[in-house]
Amino acid sequence: MPDRIKPLLETLVAFPTIAGTPNIDLIAWVKDLLDAAGFAVTIIPSRDGTKAGLLARFGDGDGGTLFSAHTDVVPVDGQNWREAPFRLAEREGRYVGRGTTDMKGFIACVLALAETLRETPPPRPVLICLSWDEELGCRGIPEMIDSVVPVLGRPDLCIVGEPTLMRPVLGHKGKASYRAEFAGTPGHSAMAPYFTNALHGAAEFILALRSLQDALAKEGARDDAFDPPFSTVHAGIARGGVALNIVPDHAEVLFEIRHLASETPDAILSRLVVPEGARITRTGQYPGLSALADDPIVARFSSALPDPTPATVAFGTEAGYFAERGIPTVVCGPGTMKDGHQPDESIAIDQLARYHALIRDWVFR
Repeated sequence: MPDRIKPLLETLVAFPTIAGTPNIDLIAWVKDLLDAAGFAVTIIPSRDGTKAGLLARFGDGDGGTLFSAHTDVVPVDGQNWREAPFRLAEREGRYVGRGTTDMKGFIACVLALAETLRETPPPRPVLICLSWDEELGCRGIPEMIDSVVPVLGRPDLCIVGEPTLMRPVLGHKGKASYRAEFAGTPGHSAMAPYFTNALHGAAEFILALRSLQDALAKEGARDDAFDPPFSTVHAGIARGGVALNIVPDHAEVLFEIRHLASETPDAILSRLVVPEGARITRTGQYPGLSALADDPIVARFSSALPDPTPATVAFGTEAGYFAERGIPTVVCGPGTMKDGHQPDESIAIDQLARYHALIRDWVFR
């Protein structure tokens, strides 16, 4: 394995880029590294100025490969870590630290490749896209995606390096997230029947979500490439009330729809029985991915993998944004998501070595 992967990953992990917090220091460090490696680098600031994305290009001509990743990681609060989460550790053939699998290990492999290109330039351009706040529902990439082709040119292939054990993932569901709010009238709980309890409306709504899920499982669209093979709805957070002896005047439910390509979140939402007075606001959305296995460039890349069998994943990625722009896109990275989002998150060192060799061979084909 190249000697540079470990120190690069060590530095990346040391940036505590928890989703929703600034990532500018990491982006500035990557920019300096890529500037020194001969890349043309463009910074894309977030609208609020607290975060940034990065687009980088090496080489002349058309096409090439775009390597795409998010720089944010999930929180560590409430998890029982044996190691310090933002200091890289090595244990039993694995690197341990927050983001090693999801997805700073991939970034380290790409940066280790980038540092060598000036010595021996590849035949086609090598392009890099780094985003922010993917873990909050792909909030960063929508602010960047319209700049990708104008700044970098149109790549032949985009590789989104989420952990797939180096298998080609060609499909995942889309997602839309929502907030449902319920209004009530406050009063003393001893006289509760005389007031409107906002939590009752929220409870009715959650039961309606459960009924909708049952209907989707029985009657909705199906695609056996996915597990589960139908669209899903899920209530993740419910909250309301300030004291046991006060009738709540406000409650909210945060819920999501993960949908197959053949169904839209709007169509699914239209089937939901909503209690009177509820107000529903969409808080986020990202498209699904449905790539064609017989696309020549996708097939060519897949054939270079240890296991070329196309797969789907249950989790979402930023890949759909690139595919919507007509860019052939594959999700393929080192490690497995089973190790992501966990205490003592880790990645096998040999996976990083194999993946680095894979992408180096690919860009020099």
